[in-house]
Amino acid sequence: MKIGIFGGCFNPPHNMHKDIGLNLIKKKYLDRVIYVPTGDQYQKEELIPAKERYHMLKIMTRDQPNLSVSDIEMKKTLTYTYQTLDYFQKKYKEDEIYFICGSDNLDQITTWKNYQYILEHYKLLVVKRDCFQLNHSFKNVIEVDIPMSNISSTMIRDKLKGRKNCKYLDSQVKNYIKESKLYED
Repeated sequence: MKIGIFGGCFNPPHNMHKDIGLNLIKKKYLDRVIYVPTGDQYQKEELIPAKERYHMLKIMTRDQPNLSVSDIEMKKTLTYTYQTLDYFQKKYKEDEIYFICGSDNLDQITTWKNYQYILEHYKLLVVKRDCFQLNHSFKNVIEVDIPMSNISSTMIRDKLKGRKNCKYLDSQVKNYIKESKLYED
């Protein structure tokens, strides 16, 4: 089985995140996708608590048997991508583990902890974003051919702060955000 680990902030998780997972399965790149939200130790502006992002991902992936969510990075200590991938490789010994990232993340991979180890031991499925050209010579990098848009969590947060309707969110995720008063000024 081919399992894709989709790491990120998911602040908030939106329809494109879900569509990426479903399209990677539909086009036979993967058999299963596991979403892994970054923990609270990750320092990024406007990042809401990991437990909230985890819960929204669980809502978003409901009713999708090949999509799931892991809380592996929600420990009290900082977890790096290579450690997360190693965790899943040990857990699923017989399966191939892939890391899913956008072309914007691939541009910054040399700043990641033990990035060479990641590139040597794991295959990366890279989803192209319009504003980033892929210029690399890394082995184990697979550019995937799936539909993509430039929807971003930042754009969605801006709409939510302005109390504008956001069509890019799962309706139940949108309700959860509203009920929990997330992303308000």
